[in-house]
Amino acid sequence: MTNLHEARIPGYGSGPLAHLPELLDEPLFWLGHLCACARSEEAQKLLFDADYDAAQDFHRRLFRRPDRPVFTVPLNAGRLHVVHRDFEDDAGTDFLLHHPDWDRAELLATVDGHFMGPALSWPELTTVADNGPTGGSTGNPDHRLLLLLPALGDADLPVDAPTRLVAALNSLTAVEDPERLAAALLADRGPCGPARLTTARNGLRINDGAYSYRNPANAFALPADRLAHVTTSLTL
Repeated sequence: MTNLHEARIPGYGSGPLAHLPELLDEPLFWLGHLCACARSEEAQKLLFDADYDAAQDFHRRLFRRPDRPVFTVPLNAGRLHVVHRDFEDDAGTDFLLHHPDWDRAELLATVDGHFMGPALSWPELTTVADNGPTGGSTGNPDHRLLLLLPALGDADLPVDAPTRLVAALNSLTAVEDPERLAAALLADRGPCGPARLTTARNGLRINDGAYSYRNPANAFALPADRLAHVTTSLTL
């Protein structure tokens, strides 16, 4: 019998995957998901506060699952996939883009002990969260914003970025001081650090992140045709 939760991402082989959108309404889920964004001691304290033990227990139960939770966010051309690699010895979050014409999904960012990225600027993040097509794991803009936040890296955050993040934290978590937490989470401009998004002469939207797949100067960068699809997919 087919498992309705089963998921597949072409070319991605990190074990069996499962669509688990119900996790997005669990406040403890977000504490673990945003942990990589909390790089300072202050941010970690504001994020976990009195819920640290409960969050640890919640994510230990996720580790025991035989499959990995995956969430999808539709774009105008393709989908972003967010995969929780809940392995005891290799925990992390992978952000992949799959275009309908591709035989495999492309990794845009990895958030674990060896960060790769960033994948998104703040305008791209909020555009996908607030104005993306319907469908996928959730149509809730706050869900989408927090899901994709660890893939953020932007040297030029707008002044209203903390306000937008505070609204999502208020909606989905039970943290005591969302204003201070939002400021702390954005202080480092994302787990991979700040990167500046520019438009190249050929129209590709690229960044200058030292560990980014969207930086053509990196030996491991995506090829130009894939970068073009990334540009198209994130421009709604």
